[in-house]
Amino acid sequence: MMRIKAAVFDLDDTVLRDDLSISQYTRSVFHRLHSKGFVFVAASGRTQMSMKPFVDFLGCTSLYISCNGAEIWDSSTDQLLHRETFSAELGREIARFGKEYSCYAQTYSEDRFFFNEYSVYSERYSASSMLPGEYVGDLETYIREPRSKILMMADEQKISQMMKDAAARFDGRVSVTCSKPYFLEFTPLLATKGIALGRAAALLGLTESDFIAFGDSLNDASMLRAAGFSVAVANARSEVIDLCSDACLSNMEDGVARYLDSVITD
Repeated sequence: MMRIKAAVFDLDDTVLRDDLSISQYTRSVFHRLHSKGFVFVAASGRTQMSMKPFVDFLGCTSLYISCNGAEIWDSSTDQLLHRETFSAELGREIARFGKEYSCYAQTYSEDRFFFNEYSVYSERYSASSMLPGEYVGDLETYIREPRSKILMMADEQKISQMMKDAAARFDGRVSVTCSKPYFLEFTPLLATKGIALGRAAALLGLTESDFIAFGDSLNDASMLRAAGFSVAVANARSEVIDLCSDACLSNMEDGVARYLDSVITD
């Protein structure tokens, strides 16, 4: 741990509690370590606007990574430092894939999401992301410019099958991952949290090995592998726990902050 200079952490189900709050305890630990020179980077599948309230509340991150690694933002200025996109043509192909499964799907702009059907998924997503949604009908028809992310939602069994099929169909062209059992997420090939961590580290004058990483789900796996040390929260998926160096308490028990409080010395 003597070589660890920074932490990169997922938000949902890792630092965020189930009610989407961050405890004052977590905030105080982060601030105390930050005041001593420790660096923090947030990394989420959320969009920039959906991450911003949490980044602002913490008030001590240097950078934040959004859309599963497609974008890197400066926390103090909200300036976009890097963005990956896939072409409109590839976006339409992804949308067609979703239609084959009669699946709910959405894409994004800077401040909202655009969805293909009214459903409980669009309602829940708007509530959890704090973003307005706009119905656009057929997503394939709607996509006419490069995109950083497309998200599909369905029951866990369907998503599991879709993920296998998508990984085969889009191999070498798109990054396909899953942050929740009912999410299927498509981002550009070079847009993963692991690749973004390398870019963020370079921007900060650090390397991936300087970081301790915290996560819970499949979209965190590349980041956990890239970091010098990796920790899964207790509520993480079993395969994520297996690939990590260590484990900590759950998101409901301030696991990330308590772990950092115990291992990062002055």
